[in-house]
Amino acid sequence: MKVSQEEEKRYIELQMLALDFARQGDTKELQKMIQHGLSVNLSSHKGDSLLMLATYNGNFETSKMLIDNCADKDKINQRGQTPLEGVCFKGNLDIVKLLVQNGGKITSNALVYASIFGNKDIFNYLKESSNSQFKNRIFGINIEFIASVTTRIKNLLT
Repeated sequence: MKVSQEEEKRYIELQMLALDFARQGDTKELQKMIQHGLSVNLSSHKGDSLLMLATYNGNFETSKMLIDNCADKDKINQRGQTPLEGVCFKGNLDIVKLLVQNGGKITSNALVYASIFGNKDIFNYLKESSNSQFKNRIFGINIEFIASVTTRIKNLLT
């Protein structure tokens, strides 16, 4: 069976629409698309999965729906980041917990991002939730100290 250029164009438009639904948190529409056969692990041209886009943009319900539909929680984008690492940068503890409680792998990068960007609550949660040892230093500086300092700076700026 041959796919026409028009059909191919429409399929690309539907994929773009799905990526936008993930970014915007339009859970109901995205769920319909997945129920009708769209891959739950669809990714953008940068390798950002639907889950990466939903979590990074703080869309809890959409993230939960994607996880409930077996989205890959550790899918790496072109920058080498997982959804959990992206959320550690953004600072949404509820979504961090959602990912970790559903099997998202805690990496040393996740701890580093939480530390560097002043998300000490996330840093502490990940450290408590992790069963393995991670490097405690970045360029010779203790990451817990970095988390404390960046959190203070962040609080002063807000």
